Amino acid sequence: MKKKYFGTDGIRGKVGEFPITPEFFLRLGYAVGKVLLASDWKLAADKRPTILIGKDTRISGYMLESALEAGFSAAGVDVLLSGPLPTPAVAYLVRALRIQAGAVISASHNPFYDNGIKFFSSEGSKLPDSMELQIEAELDFPIETAPSIKLGRVQRLKDEEGRYIEFCKSTFPNQLDLRGWKIAVDCANGADYQVAGHVMHELGADVVTIHANPDGFNINHECGATHIMTLQGAVLQHGADFGIAVDGDGDRVLMVSGEGVVYDGDSLAYIIAKHRQQRGVLQGGVVGTLMTNLAVEQAFERIGIPFARANVGDRYVSELLQQNDWYLGAENSGHIICRDKHTTGDGIISALQVLYALRDTGLMFADLMHDVTFFPQRLINVKISRDFDFQNDQAVEICKNEAEQALGNDGRILLRASGTEPLIRVMVEGKDPQQIEYWAEKIAGTIQQQAAASTVGH
Repeated sequence: MKKKYFGTDGIRGKVGEFPITPEFFLRLGYAVGKVLLASDWKLAADKRPTILIGKDTRISGYMLESALEAGFSAAGVDVLLSGPLPTPAVAYLVRALRIQAGAVISASHNPFYDNGIKFFSSEGSKLPDSMELQIEAELDFPIETAPSIKLGRVQRLKDEEGRYIEFCKSTFPNQLDLRGWKIAVDCANGADYQVAGHVMHELGADVVTIHANPDGFNINHECGATHIMTLQGAVLQHGADFGIAVDGDGDRVLMVSGEGVVYDGDSLAYIIAKHRQQRGVLQGGVVGTLMTNLAVEQAFERIGIPFARANVGDRYVSELLQQNDWYLGAENSGHIICRDKHTTGDGIISALQVLYALRDTGLMFADLMHDVTFFPQRLINVKISRDFDFQNDQAVEICKNEAEQALGNDGRILLRASGTEPLIRVMVEGKDPQQIEYWAEKIAGTIQQQAAASTVGH
């Protein structure tokens, strides 16, 4: 069976373990370069395809960037280097600079010892499956360095943060500003450390910026969207009106009210959609995922907004948005896509759409969410070996069926494999917290037991 490298969000893993090695990134850069050269870009005779490389703040990013850059150059593709820059900024700059592709070296919300890579097309969207297959096929061939006269040139991009800051600001209405609000911004010691606070400040907010001092090791460490309690404390300590937390590469966001209440991607998407509906600019419905809380789906139904579920992963949300010609989609983890503003999930731009709703209506989070009572959810991540087939395990299936019968129409069960880690995610949702806790633990325990038995058997 042919090796598949790309998951739901590019390639990701532990640094030093295949495929997150300089050797593989060299080969990957060369393979992507060859695919770009084979594509019909209708460039001038003396021009080559160009790819922009961005990264987050992990220490391994420098090593992997150098290897990737060498691979592109060896293939004969020109390279622009941005240095640390949010993932959505790279997607924007690829379009703004009219270049052929973008690459981001990042493991998103993972700890510093992981890293990975994702690619963007010339339209600023994730690469289609067909191109990923071409790249994987090209990896089978040896590197044949282009003649010196055809080697790719490498240049460093200038004022990349400034360009992106202006783009983010342009998505907020010109007639409004953030004056009079104190906003705490948690940059996760990641790629947004030179961007997020500046955007809010230039729009007029009094900004308290935290975790904007990356050292290569502290990205996502007890901060950012994956550790929201840090922002909650900062909001209360500084008397802020709101808090905004992004993750390490800046494509997801969670927000906190002045009272310290957390609002996830489900809530933020509901606020944006409801506001757009009131203004008559929603343009279709909203795409969520299999993880979207059932209460949000029911709330959309009550106010007449169409809703559809995609598989978990922002690329699947984006694909369903395009199929339906809708403009707003979200994951509860904080990936929010506003297609009328950007081609990909963007933590800063999504936060600005929420702040627009608050400023325009004069209401606060609690007012805009008063008609939604979330169902309790219990999510358990079960570590397994990658070859354990939980979908065809009889004991797991029996346990799941028992749980579904017990919950009836008042709950949901979702079992899915992580696209980036060797985990099975067990999600149980229902009205009774004790009941969902019981069944989540029982299903997770069954998966863990069966996975262990499977490993011993091999």
